[in-house]
Amino acid sequence: MPESIGADSGSNGRLDAAPSHVAVIMDGNGRWAREQGMPRYAGHRAGKENIRVIIEAFARRRVKFLTLFAFSTENWDRPEDEVQSLIEILSEVIKSEVDALHRQGIRIRHLGRLDRLKPELQEAVEDSVRLTSKNTRMTLNVAFDYGGRTEILDAVRRIVADRHTPEEITEELFRRYLYTGSGPDPDLVVRTAGEQRLSNFLLWQAAYAEYYSTPVLWPDFDEEEVERALAAYASRRRRFGQIAEPAS
Repeated sequence: MPESIGADSGSNGRLDAAPSHVAVIMDGNGRWAREQGMPRYAGHRAGKENIRVIIEAFARRRVKFLTLFAFSTENWDRPEDEVQSLIEILSEVIKSEVDALHRQGIRIRHLGRLDRLKPELQEAVEDSVRLTSKNTRMTLNVAFDYGGRTEILDAVRRIVADRHTPEEITEELFRRYLYTGSGPDPDLVVRTAGEQRLSNFLLWQAAYAEYYSTPVLWPDFDEEEVERALAAYASRRRRFGQIAEPAS
């Protein structure tokens, strides 16, 4: 069974509808490939095929925002052939999936840097964002070349460049300068493959998120696992630093 972390659960849990925003750290592609006796890139391709399934699974459960951690700023330090494989997969996903996502009413947004990608891939990412910008069924945030610390530093630099005074800098103003902009913070952060760390993901936004860790590797994270994650979320009482009211 999956292991949950950071829970405020129990008989007093609130059985809400699905969370508005789910963020997923898609981990375990390499381990999946090793268990299958395959090279690491085969695991990344298997993980790519699973993305379509999981997007639709969360959309059917009326999750309005889904953020997928696809490639971190630290991933550039991996072996060059693996980095190139991940970039090729991004390119393939844009070519093969964007039109289908558009027809399904999914809005695509990119979180992170684009300047380290080839110009034609930068343009493809920007085109996918423009094409789907008016869709309303779900917003899919793709965090590619993303790092939470870099995001915060970029926000600070832009606030300084816009010459805001210290008195003007509130939490609300700061969040508008983050890559996620005015979008809601995640209610639930899911991590596959059993690890229990944030890995520089949505550091500001996930301050009050519920966390759920499962040993299931990303290519095997299926619709049943989505149900388990959402059920774990529904069993928890979110307090936001306050004292819980006694059960009636």
